[in-house]
Amino acid sequence: MSAVTFELIKTDSRTKARRGRVTTAHGVIETPIFMPVGTAATVKGMRPEEVKELGAQIILSNTYHLYLRPGHDIVREAGGLHKFMNWDKPILTDSGGFQVFSLGAMRKITEEGVHFRSHIDGSKHMISPEKSIEIQHSLGSDIMMAFDECAPYPADRRYVKDSLERTTRWLKRCKEYHEQYCSLHGGESQILGEGVNQSLFGIMQGGVYKDYRKQSAEEIVELDLPGYAIGGLSVGEPKEIMYDVMDECVDYLPKNKPRYLMGVGSPDCLFEGVERGVDMFDCVLPTRIARHGMAMTSHGKVNIKNAKYERDFTPLDSECDCYTCRNYSKAYLRHLFKSNELLSAMLMSNHNLHFLVKTMTNIRKAIDEDRFLEYKKEFFEAYGEF
Repeated sequence: MSAVTFELIKTDSRTKARRGRVTTAHGVIETPIFMPVGTAATVKGMRPEEVKELGAQIILSNTYHLYLRPGHDIVREAGGLHKFMNWDKPILTDSGGFQVFSLGAMRKITEEGVHFRSHIDGSKHMISPEKSIEIQHSLGSDIMMAFDECAPYPADRRYVKDSLERTTRWLKRCKEYHEQYCSLHGGESQILGEGVNQSLFGIMQGGVYKDYRKQSAEEIVELDLPGYAIGGLSVGEPKEIMYDVMDECVDYLPKNKPRYLMGVGSPDCLFEGVERGVDMFDCVLPTRIARHGMAMTSHGKVNIKNAKYERDFTPLDSECDCYTCRNYSKAYLRHLFKSNELLSAMLMSNHNLHFLVKTMTNIRKAIDEDRFLEYKKEFFEAYGEF
């Protein structure tokens, strides 16, 4: 029986949008959901307590980064990632595939795995499908992502076909390694959430080629995993192309399993993904733009660097009830940013994450009430240009 289960609660009557519930060893996740990214076992600029207070149900951490620093053996010795970072809710770990493939000339892909040099000190490493799952076992995440090859954009059909077929072969190796580990060690390390308390999700690849997307989906669905992700989108292609590919991607995946669109988190993409039947999203966007003085609000983006906010003593968003908006003005936030104070990024990150988490809460409510399209229209009209 899978450690992660999914319950489909309701489907919107006019779109593919749906309400669901993912159950894990560390709690229940109401979907559709946005997952804040805690790359190196921390959501940048946020204490775990704050992340919980703003309503986040699950966070994502990065296998590649935690493998290099501090090392998965250290995290395991600490009792797993949940204890190490003081987070008692669900955690999803990506496989490290995207980060490794992003190294460009610093890596070499073979059938065995990927040989690469660390971006930190240039040291040589190799991550294979088995190694990725071994690392994720040590981290003790609730949801582990399969080690895949993320084809760049643009890429020709030959490259993409070879890439997706290698991803399928690697997924089979990930599954076999995980199942063997659970069979041999499943009952010994449950305090870490290791092994039997973890579930493996497969990743669909295929670039922007719909026939390859279909091929990839058919191959990975055959393995009957607890959940599936759509990978290889939002990697540089225009949004119109991404949405066109997404139109069919979800149809190739099972209705009774969670669907996860990797690396997507701008408000417009969240709505478009939900409308097409996606359940889970993640992105570094809210904290990254916060560090550059940008906020997402119910009336569009606010660039706190602008001189017009120097004497603006109103909150970032008059309709927001986050900690930042309840306590601080645009003028103060601008002052912090211009003074290079750490508190600037902290307060802006708090607001941006709260904004996306609250937006997803409102989306779930709209689906429950069968008014998703109305809410989407209201949101887009108020937000303006994305």
